Amino acid sequence: MVNYKKSFNIGVTFLVIFGFTVPLFAFDTIMSLDAHWFSTMFGWYNFAAMWVSGLAVITLLLITLRKQGYFSWITVDHLHNLGQLMFGFSIFWTYLWFAQFLLIYYANIPEETVYFYKRWEPEFQPWFWLNIVINFLAPFLILMSRDSKRAIGVLKVACIVLICGHWLDYYMMIMPATVGPHHRGFGVEEIGIFLGFVGLFCFLFFTTLSKFKSLIPKNHPFIGESLHHHI
Repeated sequence: MVNYKKSFNIGVTFLVIFGFTVPLFAFDTIMSLDAHWFSTMFGWYNFAAMWVSGLAVITLLLITLRKQGYFSWITVDHLHNLGQLMFGFSIFWTYLWFAQFLLIYYANIPEETVYFYKRWEPEFQPWFWLNIVINFLAPFLILMSRDSKRAIGVLKVACIVLICGHWLDYYMMIMPATVGPHHRGFGVEEIGIFLGFVGLFCFLFFTTLSKFKSLIPKNHPFIGESLHHHI
């Protein structure tokens, strides 16, 4: 119980700090690349993108560990809930994307429209529309039905699509403002850096996980309720 209360207090504190610092981080590191452009929704747009990507990573890791026999108590009902969260927050991400686009569209202020003008250049326009297809249309169609959220193979595909899709989303936030018309498509650097960070994350995650003797949270007050979760 002591460890539960300690982790709960740390988690709540972290969420408050994380919720305020992520939008500021997005403003300072990404939005500042387009020096004359500003959007008050940009921080929450990034927050939603990180949340959806995190859900996809968590679901993919749980499926992988469950397949290896480490999370045998994880049922299809648990994975169904994660599928629901990915489905819902993908739509939430799209809502923020469209709201930001609509505000800029009907205001028609040159300092704001330049953001989308750059991304409608021939070098980036296909990736602009593919971004919407991968991050909204694909998870919407894949995860809409109840059966698809309970199919392990379908969930794995949806997770991989969302992870790659939000990598493309950040690519579209950064590259038009930095490289611009000199863009020559995806190269070894872009793909290599992405795979490098994926490999580093997996190495650190599984190495740290191997140091625990048991993955079952002992004496957790909600462990019984969690193990008997049904939908």
